[in-house]
Amino acid sequence: MPLPEHPLARGKRFAGYGLLTNACLAVIKGLAGILGHSYALIADAVESLADIGGSLVVWTGLHLSARSADAEHPYGHGKAEPLSAALVGLMLTGAALGIMAKGAQQVITPHNAPAPFTLIVLVLVIVVKETAFRTVLKVAGDVGSGAVVADAWHHRSDAITSAMAFVGISAALIGGPGWEWCDGAAAMIASLIIGFNGYLILRPAVHELMDGAPTSAVLDGVATAAVGVKGVLRIEKLKARKVGTRILVDLHVQADPAISLQEAHILSGCVKTAIRTALPAVENVLVHMEPFEDPRHLPVVLDSPGPPAGG
Repeated sequence: MPLPEHPLARGKRFAGYGLLTNACLAVIKGLAGILGHSYALIADAVESLADIGGSLVVWTGLHLSARSADAEHPYGHGKAEPLSAALVGLMLTGAALGIMAKGAQQVITPHNAPAPFTLIVLVLVIVVKETAFRTVLKVAGDVGSGAVVADAWHHRSDAITSAMAFVGISAALIGGPGWEWCDGAAAMIASLIIGFNGYLILRPAVHELMDGAPTSAVLDGVATAAVGVKGVLRIEKLKARKVGTRILVDLHVQADPAISLQEAHILSGCVKTAIRTALPAVENVLVHMEPFEDPRHLPVVLDSPGPPAGG
């Protein structure tokens, strides 16, 4: 029976598929835009070129993130994953600004109406990119990777750009002479959506790079697993941070002060096992054992549930 594919390897594989898809579509849209006199379609091709760069960044980030810890990086290379997502977000934002400027220029400057065949190209692109978005987003959920999520939304932003181009070209063709500006206007509207998608990708990536706390559901799951271990009377100072697709946890555990050092060591191991069993994404748990000093407190009390969920 073949071994299950590593999550990061799966993410890299789909990033590679996205790279190939974007390269083919960029060529098709670029040629159709030039031959069909459509700036919205040319802008769409430029966005696909940005997608190629984004897929390369995601693939590189996942490749680096999969490396084992070493002397220079004792906590591993997981930060490469949110860093790549942040770069993709910045690339989307930059592409949006460029498309906005060129679209405005096309609205102001008279130009030929787009050719009808460009609509057929756009329908094909929308179907391909929306399918890619749904497929990659499901993979991102399975592997827990923000970078793969960013790659999925790159596909969705391309589908949106193509849809806006379809609307603009259709309006220009139906309206006839004097309506050619709709082509550039469609590109401007698409740029706003692309820029917003860039922000949605950039915000959680920066949160993770700043060692922001994971969601409250993760912290609650850690707390529940820890206090469920026999011998744990209280936990406090629970902290966690996400590093790539993995989670690192620190917490203090209070137990009966009469137990031996050996028993405390075994108890801390049981807490680690319970947490990692309940939350497979948790890679490392650092447990600091303390004596339970205040018998007035009820057992199984969580002093610090941690900060609220980040973006």
